[in-house]
Amino acid sequence: MTIFIAADHLGVEVKKELIKYLQKNNINVKEIGIPNQELDDYPDFAFKLGRLVNETENALGILICGNGVGMSIAANKVKGIRCVRATSVDDAFKGKNHNGANVIAIGSSLGMALTKEIIDTFISTKSASLDRYVNRINKIIKYENGEYNEL
Repeated sequence: MTIFIAADHLGVEVKKELIKYLQKNNINVKEIGIPNQELDDYPDFAFKLGRLVNETENALGILICGNGVGMSIAANKVKGIRCVRATSVDDAFKGKNHNGANVIAIGSSLGMALTKEIIDTFISTKSASLDRYVNRINKIIKYENGEYNEL
């Protein structure tokens, strides 16, 4: 598995700490290659990470900004990306297991202990397998591809 990670200027320190943490746990983690600047724009990081997750087999993404909202909104504009903004372990679990999230967005102010717990949960959680969750995810994919119209 490959984990892509990116942060805007508000999440740089958390990103650095997470990279060390993930590498220490033998997880293949890659930065997306956009350098940070004092006032960089989160959509650039979210869009590039989304493309890389889509292009890479067995990949997930981690995005970090001030509160995770902006990154989540931007990432969800990338076709094929389902990004959950997580502020709790439950958000991370349900985002992946119930909603098929392949990217997680977190805020930089959660604290490292909680951040690590959220990221561990997201990475280790199995993808959706119950029919009701799979059916919902498939509706999202079909809608995104212009193959489904809501009732």
